Amino acid sequence: MEDLTPFRIVRLERDAVVLLDQRRLPAEEAELRCSTAAEVAGAIRDMAIRGAPAIGIAAAYGYALAALRGDDLDEAYRELASARPTAVNLRWALEEMRDDPTPERARAIHALEVGRCERMAAHAAELVSPGSRVLTHCNTGALATAGYGSALGGIRVAWERGLVEHVWVDETRPLLQGARLTAWELETLGIPFSVIADGAAASQMAAGEVDCVITGADRIAANGDTANKVGTYSLAVAAAHHGIPLYVVAPTSTLDPSVASGAGIPIEERDPAEVSSRFPARNPAFDVTPAELIAAIVTEEGVHRPPYVESLPRPLARSR
Repeated sequence: MEDLTPFRIVRLERDAVVLLDQRRLPAEEAELRCSTAAEVAGAIRDMAIRGAPAIGIAAAYGYALAALRGDDLDEAYRELASARPTAVNLRWALEEMRDDPTPERARAIHALEVGRCERMAAHAAELVSPGSRVLTHCNTGALATAGYGSALGGIRVAWERGLVEHVWVDETRPLLQGARLTAWELETLGIPFSVIADGAAASQMAAGEVDCVITGADRIAANGDTANKVGTYSLAVAAAHHGIPLYVVAPTSTLDPSVASGAGIPIEERDPAEVSSRFPARNPAFDVTPAELIAAIVTEEGVHRPPYVESLPRPLARSR
């Protein structure tokens, strides 16, 4: 496998945004070329690229591509911003691009997010005790951030420091981002892990086999309520019942101080066919974990403890 460098995951070329198609992993490593902003939006919508920081970076590249082509930038903004509603990073990146829609600006945003990941991963590793069995949900590594990783980046640093004994990987239904993508990354990094069914997590906790839970986030409200991949809320409830800390690791570009609480976070409803092609189904892609169930939120600025309305960085960090 080629090294998962940031520009391997997503990059801007002269006439296209090129990304590693995550729908085809781990069976096949294939690149997808997007020749217009609309095609980038489609790739985001169809989850060829996913993860809050990564889709923001892809959107920045898509906007720069529209400028290079001489396309209508207002239309490109609308197309890209509407691709997925829950992750705030997407709109943040587009706002960062509006005054300077150049490839250089988009690449600077990409570099900024990679640097944020490296710093937050180091902070997150400080929360991991020696010999820890860590449980994680969805995918929060290099694939999700187009760089180093948020929650999985923290696990990676903790492993390198000799603190992690084993990683439990929720399969993360219905699209199996854990079983397909997180497992693939951990295997590549040589970190010991086991994939478990989402419904098995609570029993692993009851058996004393989990020391902490580390997840990412797609949007964090001003009070610390956190939207993440559906299933995170139930993990948080189970962890609280068993006295296990749950940590959220995300860049400041994921903070949304304009939303007072999780009640104001839009939850994306995806195609029910992802759950069942035969029977009626509901398919919310995210859920909201109340702040009181989160032991700490980690950003590139450090470890933030409750009350989050006071400890989280304000205002949203800007890159200029």
